[in-house]
Amino acid sequence: MTPPTANTVPPGGVEPSTSPRPAGAQTDLSITVTPFPGAPPIMYRLVVDDGVPGAGSTVPDLAAAVAALERFGAGVFFPIPGPPKRCMDVYGGPQVAVVAGVFQGRPVEAVFKRTDSCETARWRALAPLFGAVAGGTGAT
Repeated sequence: MTPPTANTVPPGGVEPSTSPRPAGAQTDLSITVTPFPGAPPIMYRLVVDDGVPGAGSTVPDLAAAVAALERFGAGVFFPIPGPPKRCMDVYGGPQVAVVAGVFQGRPVEAVFKRTDSCETARWRALAPLFGAVAGGTGAT
């Protein structure tokens, strides 16, 4: 087993968000997932208006995606600064996802990878956004 390496990629152990959703908050996210280098990207969209999924959403499991965002979104997209996280140098797979747009009225542009334990925790927290490649081999 490889010893842990210091890594400042937040959040290491993804905690549920404690921030309340602002009233009238709009979410409109474009999700681009690349299952492995050289593979064609898979694209999804998630639209949520004040907690209610909207027309135009194309993520495969809309209810799970909305639930994951409600539970972890703010903590993943807007982590509270703190001490560096200790992450295990454990490779989880080649998948990469880029999430861009607006989350609860705030601009977002985030990259998700599975390059170490902290990044894999972030990936797993929002896996329903990434569709069939969420777990790296198909289902989560």
